[in-house]
Amino acid sequence: MTDQPRLTVALTFDHDSISDGVRRGDPPVKMSHAEFGVRVGAPRILELLRERGIVSTWFVPGHTLETFPDSTAAILGGGHELACHGWFHEDAATLDRDEEREMVERCAAAVARVTGARPAGWRAPYWSLGGASLGLIEGAGFVYDSSLMADDYRLYRVREGDRHSVAEGSRFGREGALVEVPVSWALDDWPHFEPSSGGDRDGLSAPSKVLEIWTEELRYARAHAPGGLLTITMHPECIGRGHRMAMLERFVDAAAALDGVVFDRLDRYVAAWSAEG
Repeated sequence: MTDQPRLTVALTFDHDSISDGVRRGDPPVKMSHAEFGVRVGAPRILELLRERGIVSTWFVPGHTLETFPDSTAAILGGGHELACHGWFHEDAATLDRDEEREMVERCAAAVARVTGARPAGWRAPYWSLGGASLGLIEGAGFVYDSSLMADDYRLYRVREGDRHSVAEGSRFGREGALVEVPVSWALDDWPHFEPSSGGDRDGLSAPSKVLEIWTEELRYARAHAPGGLLTITMHPECIGRGHRMAMLERFVDAAAALDGVVFDRLDRYVAAWSAEG
């Protein structure tokens, strides 16, 4: 990209709120934890971003967008990107093709109603995709997806038609138009901070541990991926706790102190990358 910064950092937020709990019929305590993201987490995050002059990308389920219009308005009022994240935070791998197509279109239309334009970005809830998902996302007019992990600091075009079987091995399809913004579990607040319902991880990590992981990733990306993108995934109900917000402040300040590091929205970075390609 012409005149590109040394490294772009994208702070992204999955604003799930109670959408998942409504679908699952969660009990009151779990619903209250989810509601914290709207009542407390999102306002704290937006204030931090305002103070630091940072724009970001918010992946918002349709239920959150429509149920909490004041929160949606605050995101847009801060100059942040509004992107899609399912309707009730559905696992796409459990939906049939028609159900998923309807859900994707419903989400895109909801964003268009409040912003006046179709959304550029999609992130699959749980980072879970079915066999038809990426084709449906591209077909609905999305410019980029942010659910896959085949790279770290470089965007790439999503392949269509990959086939894998024990009998015949692997055959890779052709690249399509959909751009992938890669993600990583290590750069997501949830696996670090929230206990697993299945008991397969403790969660509740010390923020100092996560700060070390994120800042070392930041420094490595700046040193070894000039012009690249570092994408951090967070959830307001998770990162919004005070001790974690303090960690986020330190991470943001560490990034801002590095020469050539900027913050930006994903749609803007993807548009610039695509224009160069």
